[in-house]
Amino acid sequence: MPGELTDFGDFVQASLPGLLRYGHALTGNPHDAADLVQTVLEKIGSRWSYVQHKTGDPMAYIRRSMANAHISRWRRTKRESLVADLPDTQPYSPADPFEHEPLWRALRALPPRQRAVMVLRYYEGLSEAEIADSLGVSQGTVKSQASKAISSLRTKLALFEPKDEGREAG
Repeated sequence: MPGELTDFGDFVQASLPGLLRYGHALTGNPHDAADLVQTVLEKIGSRWSYVQHKTGDPMAYIRRSMANAHISRWRRTKRESLVADLPDTQPYSPADPFEHEPLWRALRALPPRQRAVMVLRYYEGLSEAEIADSLGVSQGTVKSQASKAISSLRTKLALFEPKDEGREAG
């Protein structure tokens, strides 16, 4: 449905919930997801007619832009230097309901590209070809990143499993 919308406002209104979910899965929290979506949509809005007519699939273009922006932001924050003085008070922030979920914690620990592949594949339900197109990589890269991510998730989730001796394998 969003691919058929010609007005940018209509497109945003129809696709915003899905973009926020995708952003939340990429960033790990709803606040950074909203910032990511807003940043990308601001850039896309001024070039909407180009994006719509030249890319063929504006949603794939926006997802790729979100993944790239998230990776760029992650790289920038990695270079930040720590300060010696801490603020006096911590602002209140409500607890993330998924904070202690093992799968969510394991997914959040993945590198950005692996997380993007897993989110696009299993959360958005895209094929390997669609993921490769969205992220601007080859299908082989998608497969290898997915394989590495699944292996890492299995290892991390095995650490969270309770050690029940009498439990049957199922």
